[in-house]
Amino acid sequence: MVSKIPILLKNFCLSTFFCAVLFGLLPFCGYADDFAAEVTQAEITLQGDQYVVSADISYQLSKKAKNALQNGVPLFWDLQIKLLQHRDNFWDKTLVDTAIRYRLQYHALLNMYRVRNEGDGEVYNFSTLSAALELMSAVRDFRLIERAQLEPQKQMVCAVKVSFDRDALPLPLRPIAYIDPQWYLSSDWTLWPLKK
Repeated sequence: MVSKIPILLKNFCLSTFFCAVLFGLLPFCGYADDFAAEVTQAEITLQGDQYVVSADISYQLSKKAKNALQNGVPLFWDLQIKLLQHRDNFWDKTLVDTAIRYRLQYHALLNMYRVRNEGDGEVYNFSTLSAALELMSAVRDFRLIERAQLEPQKQMVCAVKVSFDRDALPLPLRPIAYIDPQWYLSSDWTLWPLKK
């Protein structure tokens, strides 16, 4: 008679291992919702003959992102803005695809946070992290497209997304940033129709 003890022991060890992995990863995955970027409000308005975008964004940094920032690591976000023309028989046509890139860095010697708009080179200094994030959180009257460039009868959709650039992190941090949810600091796409 063949003994079933080794098989039972093997199954027990495997199930114990999988339970340990599962319960070990639950705390790792459980705090993923506590931080990220989120587009809380967005709108397009017509100013003169130009459509402009305004948006409010909420940035919630994880503990690891804050620690890296305090140690001099710059963090980069891209605010992506797209204007799409709906087409029934083909993929939507992209009329505008642009981005605003922000660099956030802490300078320990000066005890200040610096936000740089990488597009126009403007630099802003703040004494607190919340003040620095507040500047990045408000996009006002960003010029999108001229009214004359739009076909009046076509349906248009605007899309906004905040993307955290993990590839801009220092090389030793990058592999960790791709597997650790504390570095998932991007938002989903927010879509809304353009009203002409």
